[in-house]
Amino acid sequence: MDWLVLAHGVGNAEDLPIPRDLAIAGAVGALVVSFTVLALAWRTPRYAAAHGRPVPAIGRVADSAALAWTLRLVGVALVGFGVYAALLGEDVLINPVFRMFYVLLWVGIVPASLLFGHAYRALSPVRTINLLVAKVAGTDPSEGVYRYPERLGTWPAALGLFAFVWFELVYPSFNELGPVRLWFATYLAVMLLGGVLFGDRFFARADPFEVFSSLVARLSVWGRDDDGTLVVRSPLANLARTPVLPGLLAVVAVLFGSTSYDSFRESPVWVSFQTGYDGAVPAPLLSTAALLGFCLLAGLLFAAACAATGVREGTSRWALGGLFAHSVVPIVVGYFVAHYLSLFVEDGQTLLIQMSDPLSNGSNLFGTADWSVSYWLSLHPTLLANIKVLGVVLGHIAGAVAAHDRALELLPRRHQLTGQLPLLAVMVVFTGGGLLLLFAA
Repeated sequence: MDWLVLAHGVGNAEDLPIPRDLAIAGAVGALVVSFTVLALAWRTPRYAAAHGRPVPAIGRVADSAALAWTLRLVGVALVGFGVYAALLGEDVLINPVFRMFYVLLWVGIVPASLLFGHAYRALSPVRTINLLVAKVAGTDPSEGVYRYPERLGTWPAALGLFAFVWFELVYPSFNELGPVRLWFATYLAVMLLGGVLFGDRFFARADPFEVFSSLVARLSVWGRDDDGTLVVRSPLANLARTPVLPGLLAVVAVLFGSTSYDSFRESPVWVSFQTGYDGAVPAPLLSTAALLGFCLLAGLLFAAACAATGVREGTSRWALGGLFAHSVVPIVVGYFVAHYLSLFVEDGQTLLIQMSDPLSNGSNLFGTADWSVSYWLSLHPTLLANIKVLGVVLGHIAGAVAAHDRALELLPRRHQLTGQLPLLAVMVVFTGGGLLLLFAA
């Protein structure tokens, strides 16, 4: 599936109007300067208790049953269309199933959640099916047979996310229809069984796509007050309200580590390394080890930096990783922008074209089969490269702001500045390393 590989990279270093080393130094400098300004001018936490501005007119529409069921039907229709193309369509790369799976579902979660909030939860086909089953059975969809174990937190979602990125980035037959059908069928079966056993809470904790969407939605302007009223609020204030659950750090580590690995696997260093071991060690085994290594390294570096800070009495150092994990979300979003922007724009257009002919028989169901793809972004590589670098830099600065605000809540006064230095160091490593990987891809 060459389209998925070629659209990921940032392009060559020559695409930038400034040298690569200077771009990385500037990005790291911007992060350090931002931290210095925060340390001097921001002495009290601002976001955790920030209030939003109610928007009652929009709230009435957003909370209406008509909109809820419209979105549910859209989600079911998209899944139904995908199943139709997967079961009856040909096993060729122009089958829209592949782009629905890798582009619309995976990459589309980010812009949809940034713009509209908890987008996947509103569209979730498994929530809708669970609701319909509960209505037929006369039971409450929010309650299952058992209570969801709180100690599990979002660990199941972290495992589900790793299963997806492994399938996309490592599994050799990721571009064949049979394995894609099997992966999604397994996902649906596990989610529906979990819904029966634990109710809707299972989806909020264990559905990899819903958990991912909910984290990104914390960076939207839409939020809820304690009484459930829809409000407009600073994205960083919404982010500060991210529930601290077991496995949260694992989720963001998988998201960040897998995106970094996706750049790394396209670099000459990794390609040469794999070629050197060709035949001696199976390539999927090497790739699996590298992907897992990137995810573990991201999580362990961040957890260690958090543990190195000073803590108030009664707070475990190793609990700080989860308390600060929300600050990695802007970094993840920045990397998604940098890594998948051209993929989403250009392959998204291709998907609209392919959806008109799901069975590859020359049909034109939606009148889009004759459309052509605009490669305007790819034809302006300097602009594209600068947008991607800017995405990384702004994501890291927003992450630094979120981490600083949380540090003011958690750290004793005497450690509020020095305690953040390990976090700054790991942010610098993430920034420089991430940009190096983007240039190398």
